Amino acid sequence: MLDRRSQILLKTLVERYVTEGEPVGSRALSRYSGLDLSPATVRNIMADLEELGFIASPHTSAGRVPTPRGYRFFVDTLLKIKPLGRVEISQLEGNLHPEHPQTLTSSASQLLSELTHFAGVVVAQRQSVTFRHIEFLALSEKRVLLILVTPQGDVQNRILFTENSFTPSDLSTAANFLNKNYAGVAFDDIRRRVRDELKQLRSDMMGLMTAALDASDKALSESAESYVISGERNLLDSEDLSSNMSKLRNLFDLFEKKAVLMQILELSTRAHGVQIFIGGESGILQLDECSVVTAPYEVDGQIVGTVGVIGPTRMAYERVIPIVDITAKLLSSALSQH
Repeated sequence: MLDRRSQILLKTLVERYVTEGEPVGSRALSRYSGLDLSPATVRNIMADLEELGFIASPHTSAGRVPTPRGYRFFVDTLLKIKPLGRVEISQLEGNLHPEHPQTLTSSASQLLSELTHFAGVVVAQRQSVTFRHIEFLALSEKRVLLILVTPQGDVQNRILFTENSFTPSDLSTAANFLNKNYAGVAFDDIRRRVRDELKQLRSDMMGLMTAALDASDKALSESAESYVISGERNLLDSEDLSSNMSKLRNLFDLFEKKAVLMQILELSTRAHGVQIFIGGESGILQLDECSVVTAPYEVDGQIVGTVGVIGPTRMAYERVIPIVDITAKLLSSALSQH
């Protein structure tokens, strides 16, 4: 899409803006790009980059700043990752030690925050979700109360809206079937078995069973999932974010709403390696001026959670990416050893 000169100028502009935090003008680009171009030629190329949506001109300055699209092209095409220093790697290794499994996720979150000076977040290890006992209670003709008892003895209630009406005998039969065959079995395993084993039941009963399994899995997963976030106050020091206190308050509100933030963090568990969401790419309004860098971590080869960093779009991606990547790998190693 961009010729070599345009790419070099865009790379230079992003790097200068990340370093200095000020819009970058044509004279600075001429000086730092290493290209033998006149300021007029640089201005023409910048105009083309602006027309393509890679850079923008703030009202108060003659210089330009990268747009989310410019950052995305930079990260995907132009970025050169900087290896972490020995001191930083030693700091990570020393604090993510398998001898302390109870504190590993909180330690990882704190380290991500300390090393990047942004907010560090770790989605805690996902446990296999099971139930100990299920009951159904008819509330009205097509509303059924689902009562779940967890292996730890906690009770969860969910209301099911059914297409058919069921007698107390139907509901008792369904509960007995689930308790006899599936109590203590992880929901992922239940789904693998359910199609064949539910064929013995009549079709309307299968609908009740499927609705009950979906509601149970969601209810118990929500109670089992948790995340640790550290260093939110670091974002107060970011001029890019602190200049708009209303947006910053919305961002802090987001940190309190686990379910919304979990949406983007869960995306990381579906792919291997580092994932980068810039500005509006996250689909979460409160993050439209932020970037989220995540990586999944594993236990014995199975992805169980996510580590990540949340900061302004103006971040040193070449440094943040390896910090997140190595933290995920060290956390995986420590948990697998335990």
